[in-house]
Amino acid sequence: MAIERTLSIIKPDATARNLTGAINVLIERAGLRIVAQKRVRWSKPLAEKFYEVHKARPFYGDLVAFMTSGPIVVQVLEGENAVKAYRDVMGATDPAKAAAGTIRKAFAENIERNSVHGSDSVENAATEIALNFRPDEIVG
Repeated sequence: MAIERTLSIIKPDATARNLTGAINVLIERAGLRIVAQKRVRWSKPLAEKFYEVHKARPFYGDLVAFMTSGPIVVQVLEGENAVKAYRDVMGATDPAKAAAGTIRKAFAENIERNSVHGSDSVENAATEIALNFRPDEIVG
């Protein structure tokens, strides 16, 4: 099995409800290590760059506005097949379709305010991590 890193974001809806610790418990129970973590507030330019793949989609403006509306917690997770492992523990984007025991089933308010983001590939994880962390901020 491959040891990978992936990016996790605990979104503004979850930080506003003080869920960081509860979400971290589920991450660690899934066998992932949190090797970097910080609470930040994204600027509009950073959010736009992060989500530029969605720029042509109708929800882009609302997504950028939401992700800059309050603090978020960005994390680097490490473990065997970390991208897939984290996507599994996050659950389906729509919490109504998420499996029991997943972050989104437990904590998401709806499909837009779904508490967490996770990278969808190893390549995107590397890009997303580089946008949010300097190499010296990652201990692992």
